[in-house]
Amino acid sequence: MFSLVILAAGKSERFGENKMLVKVFGEPLIRRVVKNALNSQVDEVIVVLGYMAEEVEKILRDLPCKIVLNENFEEGMSSSVKKGLSKVSREAEAVLFLPGDYPLVTAEDVNKVISKFKETRAEIVIASYKGKPGHPILFSRKLFDEIKEIREEEQGLKAVVRKHRRKIILAETGSPGVLIDIDTKEDLAKLFNS
Repeated sequence: MFSLVILAAGKSERFGENKMLVKVFGEPLIRRVVKNALNSQVDEVIVVLGYMAEEVEKILRDLPCKIVLNENFEEGMSSSVKKGLSKVSREAEAVLFLPGDYPLVTAEDVNKVISKFKETRAEIVIASYKGKPGHPILFSRKLFDEIKEIREEEQGLKAVVRKHRRKIILAETGSPGVLIDIDTKEDLAKLFNS
């Protein structure tokens, strides 16, 4: 069983408004990301909300995902990672983490990461494009306890990736979307002009 956690609790300070609600290809950014995840081979999709959680939850209400509230979202992404992981099914053999601002990550990209894990049983599998690592990132159950202990001031999940860098396998997706996030309005404009 595979779980995917979408991290969508942040304040989007560089964007200037809650980017999760901004329309991308005709629908709110977070709705697109969640729908793409739901169309993949994962068995459950967990969405961690924080800033403006009520408004964001409204646009996801009809989708079969599990909504989790991170009241400590201002402490940084590590708090959302831990909150999401705490809701992952006990049956899950691995969890994938995907920031909520990657609208071009497709179900097929997610499936390629899962396939690479099934093939290699690597502790960490990272979606990549032309050898460059992106998102989502899969962690095997072996690392769950370690992830539960991450701290924002020690670079959170990045520290786990760095520590186990020799065990990382890249899953080549052939899709540049695994590298493209929306941090600013310029990023959004580029998305529509590309």
